[in-house]
Parts: sequence; C-alpha cells; structure tokens
Amino acid sequence: MDFPAIAFYVFAAVTTLSALAVISVKNAVHAALSLVLSFFSTACLWLLLQAEFLGLVLVLVYVGAVMVLFLFVVMMLDINAERLREGFARHVPVGIAVAMVMAAEMVLLIGARPLEHATASATDPAAAANMSNTAWISHALFSQYTLPFEIAALILTVAVVAAILLTLRRREGVKSQKPGDQVRVRASDRVRVVKMESVRPAAEPPQEGAP
Repeated sequence: MDFPAIAFYVFAAVTTLSALAVISVKNAVHAALSLVLSFFSTACLWLLLQAEFLGLVLVLVYVGAVMVLFLFVVMMLDINAERLREGFARHVPVGIAVAMVMAAEMVLLIGARPLEHATASATDPAAAANMSNTAWISHALFSQYTLPFEIAALILTVAVVAAILLTLRRREGVKSQKPGDQVRVRASDRVRVVKMESVRPAAEPPQEGAP
C-alpha cells in the first residue's frame, strides 16, 4: 500500500469518527467543533482526489462561514441542558485537539500525491474537455445545472430566515422595537403643539433691607 492510499484511509477514518462525534457528544459546542473537523477532513479527501475546487470551497464556505453561523445560533438559543455562556475555558482542550488533528492532516496532505486512476482521462470530464477542474465546474454549474443551483440558493435563504426566527423570542423585561409601528407613526402621535398666551411676568416685590 503506497503513501497516498494510507493518507486516504487516515482522512476517511478521521471524517467518520468526527461525524460520529457530532451526533454522540452532549455539548453543542463540542459537536460544532467535531463538525468542523469532519468538513476539513472531507476537504482533504477531495484534494487528494484532485477535486481542488470542491475542497477549497468546503474549507472557505463551510468551515469559515457556515460553522461560525452554527456557533452563533447555538449561543443564541440558550440551550438549558448546557450552560454555554459560562466561559470558553472549558472548550479550549477540545478546540486545541481539533486544531492539532487539522494541522497533522495538512502535513500529511502535503506529503501525499494525488491518487492516480488507470482510466482518469476517460472518467474525468475536466481532462476530457482539456480544462482545469475549477473552469469545468464553473462552466457546468452555470450552464447545465443552473436550476438546481438556484434551488440550493433558495433553500439556504430559507434556512437563514429560519435561524433568525429561532433567535427572536419574546422575553420579559427586554425592550424591543417594532419596525412596523415605527414606519406607521405620525407626527401627531409623537408631538403635541400647545398654544399659550404670552404673559409678562409680574414684578417681584422688593425685599426687606434692600437699598
């Protein structure tokens, strides 16, 4: 077994174990960190299989943006089973472990060459079209798969709206603003003009002992 094959099995094992940790750990923050590791390991697998564009997009979009949103929602939901706002010190060991595994995977990925296939030219559409992986994916995505791409964008938009609605709950003792009432407000509801007659103030009586 050559080194790229060993790296492939290592990445696959880390992906599987981290995915199991996502659904088995009780702490929501630890589950989110495990999901970060799962995404990163999957990106390493794609880079090893010469799918560079998918690997980089997975790291930039999901690990860099979506997981930040997940952590934000977890912190905003106020889960009663876990006291998530007591501090981040108890999450540091798990974060350090995830960072060390990711660093080890990067070192392993640098030393591993892409897996070679006997029929790579016949099965790889990018090689058959004499195009790079990124150019072929962008061309196919916005020409052949335009409708599924738009449907996926719509689903993500609905997910963002649902995440916002989950965090908007009525709480007692918290001041909130209603944009609809602010838009419909009229000047007569806020300002009242009172007409008063001008009156000259009466002269003060002289004080005793004044010169």
